[in-house]
Amino acid sequence: MTSAESETGLLAPGWAGSPAASATSDSAYLRALLDAEAALTRAQAALGLVPEDAARAVASAAGSGRFDVRGIALRARSGGNPVIPLVADLTKAAGEEYGPYVHRGATSQDILDTATMLVAARTLDVVLADLERTQQALARLAARHRDTVLPGRTLTQHAVPTTFGLKAAGWRSLVLDARDRLRAVREGLPAQLGGAAGTLAAFTAYGAADPTALVVAYAQELGLRAPELPWHTLRTPIADLAGSLAFTAGALGKAATDVLTLSRTEIAEVAEGAGGGSSAMPHKANPVRATLIAAAARRAPQLAATLYGALTAEDERPAGAWHAEWEPLRDLLRLVGGAAHDAVQLAEGLQVDADAMREHLGVTRGLIVSERLAAELAPVLGRTRAKELLTEVARRARTEGRTPAELLAEEPALNDVDLAALTDPAQYTGSAGALTDRALERS
Repeated sequence: MTSAESETGLLAPGWAGSPAASATSDSAYLRALLDAEAALTRAQAALGLVPEDAARAVASAAGSGRFDVRGIALRARSGGNPVIPLVADLTKAAGEEYGPYVHRGATSQDILDTATMLVAARTLDVVLADLERTQQALARLAARHRDTVLPGRTLTQHAVPTTFGLKAAGWRSLVLDARDRLRAVREGLPAQLGGAAGTLAAFTAYGAADPTALVVAYAQELGLRAPELPWHTLRTPIADLAGSLAFTAGALGKAATDVLTLSRTEIAEVAEGAGGGSSAMPHKANPVRATLIAAAARRAPQLAATLYGALTAEDERPAGAWHAEWEPLRDLLRLVGGAAHDAVQLAEGLQVDADAMREHLGVTRGLIVSERLAAELAPVLGRTRAKELLTEVARRARTEGRTPAELLAEEPALNDVDLAALTDPAQYTGSAGALTDRALERS
């Protein structure tokens, strides 16, 4: 297969060079189209509807590599899809005797939809492998930092202490959620075979006593699921694929966004193992992997929205709705494939600075445990007095630069209270450790 123009991904560093880039290239799509055509002839031969020699000839022609993807793309403009010129080329390549068996009984959408499912399956296989590596790396991080305490942040401000282990366990939980959704979609990807208007009529005309048996044989040839009905305008497979891909982008984007925040220069609690450089500032080590994942997460919902919009497909073959799916679906597969590949590098190389986390626990001079103080002091001082005292302590801690423990020690009623322990952020992480352990039990 040759092309006058190659897809380089010049403006797409998130997926350029990734396994998903190869799995979704024009050449990969052309290969899937040819695989779909060859499988159809093989399935018909298996049921005695065409000669075995025809199946072999079409498969040989489809595998020959003598197809110009660029030329097919340009010729596709006249008919609105690439299957029409491809069928002409494959028919010619199969020869005068066996060419008539190419595409027999099928319609263009049968082949393109089936090829799309093949491309999706092959792409999801590499994405799932990357998600598995990512979740394993995050599990190691969570276990290693089960008790590494850092400030929890809500609405951008320090809230109460948490642990990095729990944070990493949360990232992993999202990755596992994405994996499970993609795995379910991958297992359910269907072949498409319905003929001109989804009735399978042409296959009956060509001698099939039970065309539904041909659908089953066709799906088996391809390793796809046999659909209950032709789904030319019943786009559940596309919608399910879109939803699971968009969720995966968002799940990876959550971890990436946290890394972007925590790797800011003034925070520096984490860092990418190998940061990217700057064209103007030699001192920088930019969190590039997290940046590219975050970019994918921002684009994915809009692409999925286009695919959901295509659900409103009229009649038995839509004008425009089907055609609107092709590019955004491929973009979505590429974005998620690239993000999953970047997530492996991000998770496996992430550097955690426990000392910086510990230092930041003291930024509020101990007020990070004010929630605990309110709960613990109310029984000793009474709720009203405890609230008044803590409000005053918070004010003085900010203005006088003293710690809550020092200020609370001035209250005679608290002479018997271990204020050092009570105001130690490391001793107020709640069930973070147990929650981390629980999360890591999920396989």
